[in-house]
Amino acid sequence: MSFEPLSQHRNRFEVGKPTPFSIYDVGGRLLLAHGHQFDSIEQLEKLIDRDATVDVREMEDPAKRIANARRDQLPAFWDASMGEVGRLLRASPIGDFTHSLDHASRPLMALIERDPDLAILQAVRAEAVDSGASSYASRHAVHTATAACLAATRLGWSVEQRQCVLRVALTMNLAMAELQNKLVTQLSPVTTLQRAEIQSHPERSAAMLEMAGVTDTDWLEAVRQHHEEPDGSGYPRRLKPVLDVAMLVHHADCFTAKLSPRLKRQPLLADAAARLQYQTGKGDPMTAALIKEFGLYPPGCAVRLKSGEVGMVMRRGETASTPIVAVLTDRGGLLLPEPARRDTARPEYAIVAVIPQSGLKLRVGLEKLIQAMPA
Repeated sequence: MSFEPLSQHRNRFEVGKPTPFSIYDVGGRLLLAHGHQFDSIEQLEKLIDRDATVDVREMEDPAKRIANARRDQLPAFWDASMGEVGRLLRASPIGDFTHSLDHASRPLMALIERDPDLAILQAVRAEAVDSGASSYASRHAVHTATAACLAATRLGWSVEQRQCVLRVALTMNLAMAELQNKLVTQLSPVTTLQRAEIQSHPERSAAMLEMAGVTDTDWLEAVRQHHEEPDGSGYPRRLKPVLDVAMLVHHADCFTAKLSPRLKRQPLLADAAARLQYQTGKGDPMTAALIKEFGLYPPGCAVRLKSGEVGMVMRRGETASTPIVAVLTDRGGLLLPEPARRDTARPEYAIVAVIPQSGLKLRVGLEKLIQAMPA
């Protein structure tokens, strides 16, 4: 860490607004985490009198750090970003929530833009990296946001529209996050009370945002509409037509959910999820954009090649069916000393099957796989 006196940065604080960085004592021990809210300037002055410090690296633009990082350093940025967004979404929205969400999600957007392949891999590998049901809702929100933002970019949407997509995807389920986490491990059918909570959550999530000071009407209305359908068969209001942002987030929500496991069902394999999504949204440009972004064999899915080798897709290729794969085992199932790069556009390395993540003998970290995949 690189510390400077808090007194040198007092002008960056505003009463009633979240702090832009953490505050430490003179020995570097954390006193107040980023996002703390001062109710008076006197509280800040007391810390200055105690010779409190700040870590100047926290003041750097996270997007700039991500843009300048090596590709094998990006997984660590993903872990940090997922953690920050998750903590914010798991807490009740208070204060200037728009500012807090935009601050927490800025690195997420930068990561999606810096390396779309790695962003897709995070969502597709959800079943392999999930650490428990307690954080499912926040992780699914991030995966939905990733898919929706990539599709919005392919559709040529403006920066403002993509920002709205990100906000809606991250906050659409605020009112039912606890239930979402419970349903992941629930073996019994959804109860009548749970069904009522599901049906009402779009309106309740929007109400929570309004209570937290959100005034963006496009954001609020898209949250209300994210389960509506163009034919009026959706819920809770059976609206038609539906806002474009709400429809795109809805498609991304459904698609990424297919890739996530539940205690009572296995996730769909990536190619099966893509085909099912295409069939249900045939002719819809948003569905087409989503499927084209992910491809038939998206980064993160485990595959078997014609050579008999097994590995993980790391990057999309020239076509939806010819990605770049890091193979981990030989045709006999033995682990390779090092991951090997395979271009599946070559006939001898064509993909013959997508396999469950459990069939992938992954013994190295994602950073090592990235290092083995030169551009």
